Amino acid sequence: MRVAVVAGPDAGHVFPSVALCLRFAAAGDEPVLLTTDGWRDAAMAAGIDAPPLEWLTLRHEADIGRWLHDRAAELARDLVPTLTALSPDLVVSDVLATCGGMAAELTGLPWVELSPHPLYLPSRGLPPIGSGLAPGVGVRGRLRDALLRRATARSLRQGHRQRAAARQGIGLPATDPGPAARLVATLPALEVPRPDWPPQAHVVGPLLWDPVPTGLTPPPGDQPLVMVAPSTAVNGATDMLSATLAALDNLGVRAAISTFQPPDRLPDWARAGAGGQDELLRQADVVVCGAGHGLLAKALLAGVPVVAVPGGGDQWELANRAARQGSAVVVRPPTADAVREAVVKVLGDQRFAAAADEAAKTAAEVADPVMVCRSVL
Repeated sequence: MRVAVVAGPDAGHVFPSVALCLRFAAAGDEPVLLTTDGWRDAAMAAGIDAPPLEWLTLRHEADIGRWLHDRAAELARDLVPTLTALSPDLVVSDVLATCGGMAAELTGLPWVELSPHPLYLPSRGLPPIGSGLAPGVGVRGRLRDALLRRATARSLRQGHRQRAAARQGIGLPATDPGPAARLVATLPALEVPRPDWPPQAHVVGPLLWDPVPTGLTPPPGDQPLVMVAPSTAVNGATDMLSATLAALDNLGVRAAISTFQPPDRLPDWARAGAGGQDELLRQADVVVCGAGHGLLAKALLAGVPVVAVPGGGDQWELANRAARQGSAVVVRPPTADAVREAVVKVLGDQRFAAAADEAAKTAAEVADPVMVCRSVL
């Protein structure tokens, strides 16, 4: 099976797409990664075919509607010749690169959507995604959720109209038929039950890839190790790292800061650099992170509890889901005192680590993404 995987520009979307390509390759299929140049060299070094695409400029747009609809339609039209030349059997389109699904429709190819996080479709049984709220309980709770859904309904209708107009502009029917299947690449522990779960959506577990698998060694010693991972997303909490370093000072811990942009100066109890997250997680006692899905899922898979310092996007939603599951403490805003209190709380209560272990066990309940894609054909 030859598969074209179209990925959005953010690390949180490119990395799962590379991981999926590696799964395809290991199963004997032929994946081709179509993404921007930011991580293309690293993907090729991992053995993935990733041709250069000068026209593919998945830049960030201030208007998310234009990004997901109008701009995506323009890119879909440009993507058609590439797909025609590649002649894949299937297209996998990341949720941030909606051009992939539209281009597949234009070329008559079946396509599958990759969600590198929990399923974020609206549901009649949940509060709006992004609120961070648990589903309401009882009459009052259900009424609250209904009112919140009504408050967001106008924006959803506007998005549907914008998508319909964008589709018609490139010769597609106004009504979007959607993908043949959805790969929901998360832990079941981070999902929430909903009465209208789509039958074609499959939880396949986190798709994780580290472009720099080695390179960061923690400070020596036997004190608790705090792994700090500032968000790679543009909407991450900007002052998280400085607040965390101030919080850990004189706390009797060691810190390993996983970042592509290490600080100029660090105390002797801290080290910083890129790479080696999996090895660090095997040694860490707690992770301080922005609650982006990639690092959050890595931490829980390793059974390591989290101090979540969420920024924008879906980080607030994910942080609160992990907190309700019992494996995280949420800090907002990221003051040094609040981070310090949260780290002390997690290190002093083994129930957080036990909950992380329970979250890791849910990885045994997932579907195989390669088999899901093959079933589409």
